[in-house]
This record gives sequence, C-alpha cells and structure tokens, in this order.
Amino acid sequence: MLQLPPLALYIHYPWCVKKCPYCDFNSHEEGDKNGYIEELLKDLDVDLDYVQGRSIHSIFIGGGTPSLMSEADLFKLFEGLKLRLNFNENIEITLETNPGTFEIEKFKAFRKIGINRLSIGVQSFDDGHLQSLGRIHSAQEAQKACIYASDIFDNFNIDLMYGLQNQSVANCLSDVRQAIDLNPAHISFYQLTIEPNTLFAKYPPILPKEDDIWHMGDLGINLLEDNGFSRYEVSAFGKIPSKHNINYWQFGDYLGIGAGAHGKITSVKEQVIFRTLKSKAPKDYINQRKKTIEIINNPEFELMLNALRLKHGFNESLLLDRSGVSIDKIHDKLAHAQKLGLIERRKNLIRPTDKGFNFLNNLQEIFL
Repeated sequence: MLQLPPLALYIHYPWCVKKCPYCDFNSHEEGDKNGYIEELLKDLDVDLDYVQGRSIHSIFIGGGTPSLMSEADLFKLFEGLKLRLNFNENIEITLETNPGTFEIEKFKAFRKIGINRLSIGVQSFDDGHLQSLGRIHSAQEAQKACIYASDIFDNFNIDLMYGLQNQSVANCLSDVRQAIDLNPAHISFYQLTIEPNTLFAKYPPILPKEDDIWHMGDLGINLLEDNGFSRYEVSAFGKIPSKHNINYWQFGDYLGIGAGAHGKITSVKEQVIFRTLKSKAPKDYINQRKKTIEIINNPEFELMLNALRLKHGFNESLLLDRSGVSIDKIHDKLAHAQKLGLIERRKNLIRPTDKGFNFLNNLQEIFL
C-alpha cells in the first residue's frame, strides 16, 4: 500500500550568461524573461491540485543560473510561494549560484528572502581548467564567492569536477583541499562525463587516462571523508547532508515547475505514481505552457535505481511504502545481487557493498 512520502519543490530557471560545453541541462544563454515568474506561480497553482495541502520540506532552485534573477523577481517568487504552500518549520531552501554572477549584497538579499542554502558551481580552483570548461569565473572569484557565502549562510555546497582536460591527480587533490579549507557544509564531487548533444560531444576534449581518473576519484573521496565529509550518495559528501537530495534518492515526491521541469507525485487515493514534464523551451513555457503526465509502471525499479545510490542503504519497508510493491516481488533479484557480493542485508536494511558501490551500473541493471 502506497504511503505519502515527503514533498519537495523544484523550480527551474533556464537562463545562463553562457552555455558551458559540457552541460546537457535545459539551459539557454540570456533571453526574454518577461512573464517568467508569473508563469512559475500559475504552473504551481495547477500542480497544487495533486498535493492537496501537503507541506513542503525542501525547495531547490536550479538552472541555468538562478542567481541571475533580480532581487525583485526573487521577492515576487517567494511571496507567491508563501501564499500557496505550507513550509515545514525546518525547510531547506537551496539556490544554485555561479561565482561569476554573484555580488555580496545579492547574497545578503538571498538570505533575507528566505534562502538558507547556496550551491556554488565552482567546478575547479584552477584558472586553466575553468577556461577549458567554458566557465565565466576565475579561481579567485570562486574563492571569494565561497568566503562570502560562509559569512552569510550556515549551509552551502561547493560543486567540484574531476577528470578534466590536462588535470593531474595532484591538481585534482589541490582542488579538493581548497574546497575543504573553505569550510562548506557539503561538497558535490563528481567526474566530468561527455554527454550527448553537448559541445564536448561534438568536439571532445582529451581527458586524462582512465587510471588517473580512477585515482583522482579514489583519493579525492578519501580526502573528503578524512576531513569529516561523509559520503552519503555517489557524488555527495556532507557534514550536513542535503534534505532535497536525500528525498530524490529515497523516491520521495516533488513538484517540478519551470521550463523543462520534471515532477514526481504519489496518489494514495488512486494508488499510482506519476511524473509530470513541462514545456522545455523557455519561450514555449511562457507563451503556451504544456504539461505531460506519465504513469510510472515499474516503480520498484525506479526506487531501486535511486535508493541504491545511498551509501548507507535503506530500510526494505521503503519499497512497499514508496512503490506499493512488496519486497517479495524482487526477492530473487536481491538474492542474486547478494550472491554477487553487490549488496548486503542486515535485519531490514539493504545497502550496497563497497563492490556494489564501485559497480553501481551493474547492480542497478539487476533490477531492470
């Protein structure tokens, strides 16, 4: 029997100063933003019918570069959100920001409006690597943004990439040390991947050797964990784990508003889980916002796909509560994964082993 999971809100702001060559997100260089905030709130009004007064435990404003929003637009957005939503007492509200677009007064405005967590897209503290990634900020600007963030926010995240063009293992570990020294509450540390339909896919950079990339990841993870950043998900390390991230990986619900935004909603009354998808192009979203709704037919697979990314595992009751499927249905697949040494089961806990975490794709495929 399906139970109602926590509910989050994702808000997509699709514009950037410049599209990065590795980025496959729904982001576009500066365009006409007139009417976008109003459309976000209209979009939310329609989706509120699905959640009937449920409270929101986290909000994530991503992009694009949502820190490009003016203080006036952010104020208008949050005034509209507060009128429509019940915020949990300890709600986590995250805004993605680019070090090349910040101002100290803007950071103060974000905090005053109600944002209590920043996610700063640093990627590297090396000017050469930033240039090869097409970033618009310098290493000095990245340092400065993080220092200002730590003065204003108790909780901020630094995004770091590794496996970059011309990057050595020593370069990578230098980036990790600099991030640690800035004392964020959270660090996202992930490998650069070449995604289809990006500039890097068309003009691939020459990346380090696979062995070097493996050492970057392995030594970087050890360094983070040795300095108090607990690895709770594949690429997430937190002194304060992100509530919003954990809700995704535990197959929680989330409303998704904005151009190209995805949502996932549980209907206990109808005993179904469905996804929503909004018009992708910003112009289409503003002028003729459309929504696609799709029933999730194999929720147990989707739950396992997500929950197996959690380093410390999950209680097996989560499967029934969040997917409506009994653990008995996947008993043989669990037994097979356990026999291969990819998961372990203790009492009611299911968690990937170190081997399972290192070969996560192989583990996830078992549950297809």
